[in-house]
Amino acid sequence: MTKIINIILSGGVGSRLWPLSRKRKPKQYLNIFGEKSLFQLTAIRNTSLCDSLTVIGNTDNFELSSEALQKIDIQQYQQIVEASPRNTAAAIAFAAFSADKDDILLITPSDHLIEDEDEYARSVKEAINLAKQDSIVTFGLVPTKPETGFGYIQIEGNNVLGFREKPNLETAQEFLLKGNFLWNSGMFCFKAGIFLEELKKYQPEVYTMSEIAFNARIGDKLPIEQSMDIPSISVDYAVMEKTDRLKVVKSNFKWSDMGSFESLYYYLKNNGHPTDELGNMVIGSNIHTEFLGIKKSILVVTEDAILVLKREKSQDVKRIYENLPTIMQ
Repeated sequence: MTKIINIILSGGVGSRLWPLSRKRKPKQYLNIFGEKSLFQLTAIRNTSLCDSLTVIGNTDNFELSSEALQKIDIQQYQQIVEASPRNTAAAIAFAAFSADKDDILLITPSDHLIEDEDEYARSVKEAINLAKQDSIVTFGLVPTKPETGFGYIQIEGNNVLGFREKPNLETAQEFLLKGNFLWNSGMFCFKAGIFLEELKKYQPEVYTMSEIAFNARIGDKLPIEQSMDIPSISVDYAVMEKTDRLKVVKSNFKWSDMGSFESLYYYLKNNGHPTDELGNMVIGSNIHTEFLGIKKSILVVTEDAILVLKREKSQDVKRIYENLPTIMQ
């Protein structure tokens, strides 16, 4: 019997949220977005829309996933543990190999904040209906501002005209005015067999090497030797930008990938976190703090690190992370 399977991609460090997000506990497992983590909210959100759950994790985080699911009383799920992350094309291939060819996979990153559950459910149901017709479906979010931190999808109805990389501010403003550009959410829906057909057509080496690694797994863990033979490529480049089966669901639910301190700033502010009259915010400390001569800045405090940044520089935190000693990452 055909199943709808939620595939949660739980990899990623969330380097632009350092020092809150670390390799030992990435942003998707942090309880800074309410009583539950983004990972837990993702699993809960899709429980009523899907028949089962598969988590694609890695050796650094699969225990965090198990612990998070136990806390929300989700006992039945499948977990595939990557020996070394090989990007999203391979991760989704593993999920597809683990399913029957006619099963429909709803691919959701684990670190997105989504509000407006009714609109989300409507979008997912539309995507499932398109997937049943052998389409490969991506979700495009109606932009609310000229965001430079997201990729964009140019659309016409349910058809995708093209993908655009993260733009500069001027280009993002043009996209907003044109009205037929959506934020690329990184969420997808398709039959397992259809995805594998397209992956084999456009990236045969990724397909073959992923299949070899998947078949060599021991329990739920993939082997390191075979995994390292898999080319590292995103699903966007591998399949989405090439396939002629692609359709888009235009979605209006409130969405953020929570990928930067700017996103976190607005989320916290909207939920009552204090700022001063110049738009400065402190995260992680209750110590009385004054900002003198600066505005729109964020002070982030953890037990072993402090970060001070201008809000508009949030995307650049990744550069700091990449230059840190391993012990601080």
